[in-house]
Amino acid sequence: MHQPDASPRPSIYYHYQVYPCLPLATLKAQPHKQVVIAGAGPAGMTAALILKRMGVDCVILEAERQVSQGSRAIVFTRRSMEILQQAGVANRIMENGLPWHAGNSFYRGQRVFRMDAALSENDRFPPLINIQQQYLEEYLVDACSEAGIEIRWGNKIEDIIAHEPVVTLRIDTPEGEYQMQADWLIAADGARSAIRQKYGLKMEGDSYEGKFVIADIRIDLDYPTERLAFFDPSWNPGNTVLMHREPHGIWRIDYQLPTGESPEEALRPESLKARIDAQLEMIGKGGLPWEMDWCSVYSARAMTLPDYRHGHILFVGDAAHMLPIFGVRGANTAFQDAQNLAWKLALVCQKRAQPDCLETYSYERVGAAREIIQEGGRSTRFMTPPSHGFRLMRNATLSLALQHEFVRPLFHWRTSRAHTYTDSPINASTTPVGLAADVKVGAVMPNVKLGDGSYLLDYLSPKFVVIISDDAGSTDISGMDMLCRLQHEMNEQGSPFELLAIRTMAGGKQAAIDGVVSLVDPAGNFGATVWGNKDKRPRVFLVRPDQHIAGCWQEPDAYCIEQIRRTLSAFAYLH
Repeated sequence: MHQPDASPRPSIYYHYQVYPCLPLATLKAQPHKQVVIAGAGPAGMTAALILKRMGVDCVILEAERQVSQGSRAIVFTRRSMEILQQAGVANRIMENGLPWHAGNSFYRGQRVFRMDAALSENDRFPPLINIQQQYLEEYLVDACSEAGIEIRWGNKIEDIIAHEPVVTLRIDTPEGEYQMQADWLIAADGARSAIRQKYGLKMEGDSYEGKFVIADIRIDLDYPTERLAFFDPSWNPGNTVLMHREPHGIWRIDYQLPTGESPEEALRPESLKARIDAQLEMIGKGGLPWEMDWCSVYSARAMTLPDYRHGHILFVGDAAHMLPIFGVRGANTAFQDAQNLAWKLALVCQKRAQPDCLETYSYERVGAAREIIQEGGRSTRFMTPPSHGFRLMRNATLSLALQHEFVRPLFHWRTSRAHTYTDSPINASTTPVGLAADVKVGAVMPNVKLGDGSYLLDYLSPKFVVIISDDAGSTDISGMDMLCRLQHEMNEQGSPFELLAIRTMAGGKQAAIDGVVSLVDPAGNFGATVWGNKDKRPRVFLVRPDQHIAGCWQEPDAYCIEQIRRTLSAFAYLH
């Protein structure tokens, strides 16, 4: 029988809760679920919460009885916070995390590059925020509990007997085994995914030889919350060291190992102490007392499955891809996977879409992973050169950066960002004339700040939304009647959408219409953000449940109405 550890995991700052296992008789009494999620990590629980918000129940199976050990993922991007807001945990992260927006790169004691992430009035969330993964998972567990989502702790999937037309699972628990069936299985079981291995699914891409130690220490350092990167430090020649501040007085130190050193050698207490002391000495903090909390070794990888769907099994997060840690791409990419999958799977479960729509999940997210691999691979090769030639180029860049400004942008670590689904089959239109340069069909709708201090994405639930904006200065919105008729028609067909009107002025005879959410933007922030100073302005936007723009048009004319109708009809109730 599966016997997960029932002793709280060691930590000098985090109290691990051991969750109870349900009795075997209770588990056997529920032999079928619409959706089963393997893994109570960030991707699995985020998918579960969005599914629940869309009206689909699921159960999460977790082999362990505690949240993950060690800080693991600690840096979360603005886009991840927007997704976590949809999942219902963003406020707790903001209350307890450390926001930041800048990073410094050093070579031979000299700062050679400073990265400053752009800030604007449209930013509800900071560009980046640091919080340990244990806390994130704890907040997600609490949110699942509040939403009535069942997490079966200590339940390990021993075998998958069938994966279509339904998934049949054999599950082991401390009291014995049982079987259950699911219409769909989400494999969120991590980088060593047993489900992926069960079917012999191979990833494509690169696995780099360079290994890094992650060490979390408690120490009193008077540095701001910024990313610190040290290239070719005196105590670790030819290699790289990274430092991050975490909540509760914890600092993350990542340092690259010399070629040929094994993880076992690297994690010996005397080796850890010597290297951490050397790093502290180099930054002028030698002699400060510190205490180890957790350490591990990782390798840089840039790999993805070529298809995230295998019958009725759907892969998300590290089970689907292993992405470079540089640029905080792992967990942040997993949140985008979970959000993309959850809304599509919800519509399939509700018979509002054919199962084939899940192919768009794989198409869009595999495309995102490949883009990350291409872009993140450049960062990885710079941080940990895979060959003598790459090392020569890296060293030449470092040397030039001491004297020449033009070289320094090469140090930019290309932080994780939201993928733009430019060529998605879901898109209802191509990008028309009139959008700002960084706003495209397929991109996330900008989180514009409104007149009352709220933000646009606050009003976008995981449903299709049509947004219409007024002409600057008008109190009425022309064409609203056509969209209201379309909304009524699509409701009748079983493919509802929400209608949201953004006005630059309050009042007018259309200020209160059934089925329309009316927002006021007196500063014209929406227009300034979405189309800038362009004369030809799109006024109608179709936004997907994952907040990506599926189409935009200059007027709600017959062509616009037909394109929206055609897109939504693909997600109509099937009779």
